[in-house]
Amino acid sequence: MSSVHELAHAKINLYLHVTGRRDDGYHLLDSLAVFAGAADELRLSRGAGLGGHVDLHIEGTFSPGLRDDSADNLIVRAGALLREHLGAEAARHLPDVRIVLRKELPVASGIGGGSADAAAALRLLLRAWNLSIPRDALMALATRLGADVPVCLDQLSARMEGIGEELSPAPTLPPCGMILVNCGQSVSTPQVFRTRAPVFTPRASLPARWDTLADMVRDLSEQTNDLQDAACAICPEIATVLATLRNAPGCRLARMSGSGATCYALFDSPAAAQAAGATISQPDWWVWAGDLCRSGARLATAADSLHA
Repeated sequence: MSSVHELAHAKINLYLHVTGRRDDGYHLLDSLAVFAGAADELRLSRGAGLGGHVDLHIEGTFSPGLRDDSADNLIVRAGALLREHLGAEAARHLPDVRIVLRKELPVASGIGGGSADAAAALRLLLRAWNLSIPRDALMALATRLGADVPVCLDQLSARMEGIGEELSPAPTLPPCGMILVNCGQSVSTPQVFRTRAPVFTPRASLPARWDTLADMVRDLSEQTNDLQDAACAICPEIATVLATLRNAPGCRLARMSGSGATCYALFDSPAAAQAAGATISQPDWWVWAGDLCRSGARLATAADSLHA
């Protein structure tokens, strides 16, 4: 029986401004998201029954502690939301599927791993179930899974606003390389927001394109990650990671991504990033170096069905 697969690439926040707070307590953000070559992998095959049930199996470097049968897993929830959207009568005719998640991105690390997995599951299920859902409806379903899931559907650089669900085109990016480093400690996003200084940062002013990495670094240096200081106070090793990246040969900019604890550094090329990454040898740190993901992920249409 055939199977199909999707890569769920790491989402990196090059800057993150907290611009306000809604009456319901959700914070309003302004952030520039890009995607790195580092990724989880999801592989889907058809099951024997009907009803659209998702049987999830998790393996890979960061699988320990993750439960295959958890109804709270975003991959399982993606299937449940699609069935709910279609209605009970249509859902009972959907083939059951088995999804194997190879978890190679750190968990709860500020690079959108769970959100990227959920978005990849949506793309796979659209193909497996031969579904064509209007983009607005699909984005609404993605937002119900989490504010980072919409941007992960296309896996293309984008500006994120609102609570993260308002997407607009990012500036055209220049060629560059990137290192990602995670210190092996997870940081609670709610705790980071509670710890941060209760001030807001204006929306950034960005150009339509950056022709050179120097131009991009100059403009990004004027922005901040408003959660970085709070995350460092909670987990001081993040500051150690940032110092290590800033001292790496050829580093142009280093900053924390999202609410942490993963940090990134920009370099002139993927080769320069890989050479610098080879000098980072902390045994408990996760280190990845390479290129940005520039091609994105094409959303499936009804013509992309999975065949046995």
